[in-house]
Amino acid sequence: MEVIGLREPTEGTWARLRALQYADLQKFSRTRLAAHGIAGTMAAALYFGTLPPWLLALWLISIVAAVANVSRIDRQFADVDKRHMTQQEFRRQAFAVSLCALPWIASLLGATTFGTSSQHFGLWALAAMLIAGSAATTTYPPISVLVFDLIVGVSGAASFLISGDYPFAVASLAFVLTIVAASLNSARIFLSARIAEAGVAEKDEVVSLLLREFEEKESDWLWQVDKKRCLRSVSPRFAFALGKEPKEVEGELFVRLIGGSTFETGEVPRSLHDLADRLKRRESFSNLLVQVQIGEQRRWWELSGTPMLDQSGNYIGFRGVGSDVSEQRERDEKIAYLARYDTLTGLPNRLMLTEALAEAMRFSEQWRTRCAFLMIDLDRFKAVNDSLGHLIGDRLLAKVSERLNAVCTDNEKCGRLGGDEFAVVIRDASDQLSVSRIAETIIEELSKPYVVDNHTLFIGASVGSAIGPRDGQTVETLMRNADLALYRAKDDGGGAHCNYVPSLHATAEERRRLEYSLRQAIEKNELTLNYQPVVNAHTEKVVSFEALLRWSSEEHGFISPAKFIPLAEDTRLIVPIGKWVLYQACREAMRWDDDIKVAVNVSGEQLLEPNFTATVVQALAETGLAANRLEVEVTESVFLRDGKTANETLEEILALGCSVALDDFGTGYSSLGYLRDLRFSTIKVDRSFVQGASEDSPESLAIVRAVVAMAQSLEMSTTAEGVETAEQAALVRDLGCTKIQGYYFGRPMSAVEAHSLVVKRSQAAA
Repeated sequence: MEVIGLREPTEGTWARLRALQYADLQKFSRTRLAAHGIAGTMAAALYFGTLPPWLLALWLISIVAAVANVSRIDRQFADVDKRHMTQQEFRRQAFAVSLCALPWIASLLGATTFGTSSQHFGLWALAAMLIAGSAATTTYPPISVLVFDLIVGVSGAASFLISGDYPFAVASLAFVLTIVAASLNSARIFLSARIAEAGVAEKDEVVSLLLREFEEKESDWLWQVDKKRCLRSVSPRFAFALGKEPKEVEGELFVRLIGGSTFETGEVPRSLHDLADRLKRRESFSNLLVQVQIGEQRRWWELSGTPMLDQSGNYIGFRGVGSDVSEQRERDEKIAYLARYDTLTGLPNRLMLTEALAEAMRFSEQWRTRCAFLMIDLDRFKAVNDSLGHLIGDRLLAKVSERLNAVCTDNEKCGRLGGDEFAVVIRDASDQLSVSRIAETIIEELSKPYVVDNHTLFIGASVGSAIGPRDGQTVETLMRNADLALYRAKDDGGGAHCNYVPSLHATAEERRRLEYSLRQAIEKNELTLNYQPVVNAHTEKVVSFEALLRWSSEEHGFISPAKFIPLAEDTRLIVPIGKWVLYQACREAMRWDDDIKVAVNVSGEQLLEPNFTATVVQALAETGLAANRLEVEVTESVFLRDGKTANETLEEILALGCSVALDDFGTGYSSLGYLRDLRFSTIKVDRSFVQGASEDSPESLAIVRAVVAMAQSLEMSTTAEGVETAEQAALVRDLGCTKIQGYYFGRPMSAVEAHSLVVKRSQAAA
């Protein structure tokens, strides 16, 4: 049914192919008209004298009219191969063919009632010739054959049945069915051929498109060599890629030509050797990356090739395609460089250093030697960034990398880990003294002054080292242990080299566990405040209490403030802890007399918080403590990180009415500058000077006198810390200190004890 055209295929559409079936119909219109005219005339002659002439004439006219109508419709299909055929056109043509069959049906069926048997057989012979001729001329559109041949053939067979000639009826029907079957088979073959032609045409179009695209790419070309590997049939584009004319390179040895000057020096690239081997082995290859030399330029080509064989199967050469991928190769190399080298300093980055350390560890394991990993951190580099900006800092890092690279030999590889951290991998560190020598040389070289944009800069370096495989069996372990050693070197003040020892790992693990516990200390109510009294130097009455933080851990027991306070500052836990201390101290102070202050120590991390002043205001408001009863104690270290922000925050606190005390005075770097920039309420003389003065140290006595004199001139009070005996109390009183703090007047005590002391003081005064 699909071949005939009475049903569309389940997949796709044959409208285009159906149109091709009808494209040639109009070519046979005259032949059909002539055939029907001749057959009709012979039939009329056959019955002339038997039937009336007017009836025969009318019959002939109907035949001519029907055939002319079909020819008219067929001519409409002259351009059908350029368009799609519609169902309406299909039905109209089939109906027109059926009209051509009506005169012959009438004559065949009428022959059973008029004329002789010989006339009947003669009429059938003429109809059979038309059936055969129709099948021969209109095979491609099988619906035309089916309509005419089946109608006329079945009518003929029926006429023989009516006349009682049964054998001829069967023979006629068999003849017609054979003609129809042959027509259907021819139509199926025709459609299959046309479908195949359409597929080939589509493939040809795709191949042409691909070839056009290939030719439009200026970097792609075809190449061909003979069995001696000499170039043949050189295309203009391939010659252009070689920088020559086609006739100049025709017959030249392919590998020698693209090898250029490398053949003369003998330094032929490995990729060119690979190409030559494949050509020699007559082995197909695809996307082979080859380094070539075109003139003075190094280029990268991507070649594909396959061997050629003649009709007898003999090898006659190679043919393939190629393209210039130099730009892509350069991009890939740049990406690879960026992935493995630091863009600022040009040194290997962390990835490449890790690979180098892994290779060094494999080498040491293979040859039973040792390797080493040095981690380097610059001292005081952050101060350069903060004061002069990151641009100067980056230029300083570039100069540091130059010095570090100059120190290293072939046995060492240096790189930048990130920020101001560098590292050195020592491949062979069998001599342990050499590791120390390299570390000391690095510290010495990096500590020399730098001149950057007319700025003379002084920084230092700290180094931590770990020896493999003694200090670590893996890259990660060795790097971690070197980092622990570096951390120890920084803790010791910097500018030094520290080797890894197992105790460092234990210390780090203890620090980790301690940090974890400290994060939960507030929630578990493990933090408490002790209060140490500060008395008037002359009346010895309590004027304030200093709030001192204590931590008794459920897991670790009592932890010294000297141990957990620095940890809290490093991890910024000091901010929430400091807020808790502030609120707790203000609440407790509300239980004391109105003339007794509470002093709270504040870290530099707290002062850098944007909302620290708001926290103080909120604590005073929620607890109801008067602002003049709160004293904020800071050390000189708070000004080292961001002095401007610290000053602004302390000025805001002073504006609230709170007082500010400078603790541990004289132990920092530039105390006089701080006193000039900010008007402190109190200067606290460090206990070391008090003890020195009690031991008649001239230097300590002079410092205490100078501090007291300066404080008096600046209208500031002074507090002597660490007073433990009556003699020391008398001494600092005589030296002019206005307040005294120390064990002699009271050790740090609980909140209950501090309240009791205040009550006793009130009762004594009453």
